[in-house]
Amino acid sequence: MIFESYLCCILFFWVLLSLYVMKRLGKLPILFSLICFLFFYYHIPILTPPAEIPHIDSSIQGEIVSPIIDRSKTFDFVLQPYQSNQKILVVFFKDDQSVKPFPGLQHGASCAVQGDLEIPESSTNPGQFNYQKHLLSKGISYQMILHSKQDVQCHGASKLAQIFALRAKLKTYINERVSPETAAWFYALVLGDDSHIDEDIIDLFQDWNLSHLLAISGLHVGLVTALVYFILIKSNVLTREKAQWLMILFLPIYAFLAGGEPSVIRASTTVLLFLIFNKLKWRITAMDVLSIVFILLVAVDRYIVYHIGFQFSFLVTFGLLLSRRWLSQSTSYVFSVLQISFVSQMMILPLQLAYFSTFHPLSILLNVVIVPYFTLFVIPSMFLLLLFSPLTFIVNLFDQLFVPIHRLFIAFIELVDQMAFYPMILGALSAPVIVIYYILFFAFMYYLQVKKSRHAFYNGILISVFLVLLAIRPYFSPVGTVTMLDIGQGDAYVLELPYRKGVIFIDAGAQVSFSENNPTDKVYQQIIKPYLYSRGIAKIDAVFLSHEDMDHDGSTPYLIEEMSVDQIFVSSLYEPPDYMVHVLQKEDKSLQRVDHAERMTIGGYSFYILSPEKDWHSANDNSLIIYTEIGGKKWLFTGDAGKKVEKNILQKYPDLQIDVLKVGHHGSQTSTDPAFINRIEPEVALISVGRNNMYNHPASDVLDTLKKAGVQIFRTDTHGAVQYRFQYAESGTFFKYLP
Repeated sequence: MIFESYLCCILFFWVLLSLYVMKRLGKLPILFSLICFLFFYYHIPILTPPAEIPHIDSSIQGEIVSPIIDRSKTFDFVLQPYQSNQKILVVFFKDDQSVKPFPGLQHGASCAVQGDLEIPESSTNPGQFNYQKHLLSKGISYQMILHSKQDVQCHGASKLAQIFALRAKLKTYINERVSPETAAWFYALVLGDDSHIDEDIIDLFQDWNLSHLLAISGLHVGLVTALVYFILIKSNVLTREKAQWLMILFLPIYAFLAGGEPSVIRASTTVLLFLIFNKLKWRITAMDVLSIVFILLVAVDRYIVYHIGFQFSFLVTFGLLLSRRWLSQSTSYVFSVLQISFVSQMMILPLQLAYFSTFHPLSILLNVVIVPYFTLFVIPSMFLLLLFSPLTFIVNLFDQLFVPIHRLFIAFIELVDQMAFYPMILGALSAPVIVIYYILFFAFMYYLQVKKSRHAFYNGILISVFLVLLAIRPYFSPVGTVTMLDIGQGDAYVLELPYRKGVIFIDAGAQVSFSENNPTDKVYQQIIKPYLYSRGIAKIDAVFLSHEDMDHDGSTPYLIEEMSVDQIFVSSLYEPPDYMVHVLQKEDKSLQRVDHAERMTIGGYSFYILSPEKDWHSANDNSLIIYTEIGGKKWLFTGDAGKKVEKNILQKYPDLQIDVLKVGHHGSQTSTDPAFINRIEPEVALISVGRNNMYNHPASDVLDTLKKAGVQIFRTDTHGAVQYRFQYAESGTFFKYLP
């Protein structure tokens, strides 16, 4: 929250004072601004998760305060209990018979529900999406899992339920008349539901900062308003006066018909206020209208400021309004679109980095091509499709034209993605850095508007240098880290050397798809990739794979496909599984086999292979055992090697002393022999283990052995990710992600 940053608060008061001294604002606006600040300070909540789950003797009574969301595998809705202000997300997992929602489930219904009440899961790794915080940002503190349709009894409904029912009927109506591909884009661009668009396309749009085209915003609301208004006037159905009144009545309905997301509510409310002020003949600026809309929406929903669509929508609109003088100077349509794209992308850059850690400069140019295509063809076509939907011949003709044209444009974006996808992976920015960025950008835009080209050029250079410095800052940082990621029942260790001399993985496990017996990309997409992006990492210098189990090497194919991976080290006994062989051939990569007693040097740090010395006829026992010295400590990574291998290590290296031990086989009884622990005398033990795993890892005997030896234990199932941070050539400190 901005109110938690003293720097941002000081900047706010400094801006007010500056505007007052320069006589740009009078005493009354200053006073109103201070009142609003105090209102927001006390009105907007701090997101604090509940400490415990309340005891429930029977069912919970409450009112449904959201649409009923029908997903592919679940039904869910938000319940506001009558006796509490903490909302509950109620979820029912479908079975084969649950093709329709429960009877009586409607917005505004009064319900009695009973099920398993739980606190939603929080993130356990840096950079990982925080589902608990996401729900808290909507005022939802708990989640309840229903087991049967008898767990919920409802009656009644609100007026909004009729709008949401009409929305569902529209989806069914369109689905019966056009192809699934066209219907998916209609749902997204007219009804605000992008869940039917292919996930690869959504990821593609996100990578190229085109996600705003999939969310209903000012562009969509402006087009539908203009289209409806034009049709009513030109067809002489209504007079101009009556058409305006109809639009005033229509916009609030459409805001909820389109899903009720903050971006569409903001856009609809803005247009609505302009129409009302025009009726009242009040002269008011666009910036004042935007400010009024902001205050109204926050007053009605104090959680709305946490919504990414709300933040992006207001920032872009604010930036375009501030730049309207510069935008109006353009006489070229293409250059005008380029200007709008530039201002929009630069305004949301800090937010883009905060949420996605990446920014693609070429997305500004791509928007110049794609935005007009959506503005002039795709979005109007979707609304015209609805208008002409009763005419089957026209609808079929449109469908046959739209699908190949749209596929061609999507293919064009995919081609650009394949040839020119070189994003800047910067990680999130701190509050001081954000303040400096906006000062430089606003100065740049000011000089452009007053036509001081030389000053604008210098500020543009400063912004470019500033962004480049942010990109290369890890290369000037003496801080290094060793991170044990929490990927559940599997291993993934990331070593980041000081001055970014190297980024090394020791194992990169994955979850298993039991239907196909192959690793899934869930761990990579949800944990490993977000962590790397949050750290500004796009290149991996080396990957050590201990052995050929999916919980140790399953995410490696995804790393190879999406990241620049220099070297992949495996033992001479490693037998690559089919999923690894396929990706290695596709990406023209090879495995580098290493043997016992070999040493690899990466970024000035040495990694010694202590095992396997021979074939133990077991993938676990054939694990690479790696010794290294980092951050003033001696580390031993043992994979899944068992006790007989530990005994062999002691025989070969009788003087081996270790500070940090990666406990073998997730704390299984097959590893961590007491004699081994007593000989190497570790100070710290790291255990990668899944919560409530079926193997009961870590074993109680292993924990007892470590505790008796006075070893400090860090485990992912209780501590989440664990990081060791150190300064170059100095010792460091361990940090737990979870308290």
